[in-house]
Amino acid sequence: MITGMHAFVFSPDAERVRAFFADVLGLPWADAGGGWPIFALPPAELAVHPAGGDTRHELYLVCDDIEATLAELRSKGAEVAREISDQGWGRLAAIRLPDGSELPVYEPRHPSPPPWT
Repeated sequence: MITGMHAFVFSPDAERVRAFFADVLGLPWADAGGGWPIFALPPAELAVHPAGGDTRHELYLVCDDIEATLAELRSKGAEVAREISDQGWGRLAAIRLPDGSELPVYEPRHPSPPPWT
């Protein structure tokens, strides 16, 4: 049966983005061989939304207190690419990765499913 989820971030500046995940986000990691880091992730949830075109996938970081999270990330050198906006279902912002792309961060207001067992 399913035991977890493996997500990919593709970047033209993979080394700097990997360093950001380790040093700024503080994600633990293991060397999968040849210096290739595989990062541990906190508990995850998955939503499926209707789309008016091709299927796509998005990655969001989840937090309990978006102001505190953004303040901590700023103190570690992260740039906030989009300030907090209220989306109804939660409060959404984004941080900038070293390759210039954005990684959304949100504080959900919806109920979360029970932990994976």
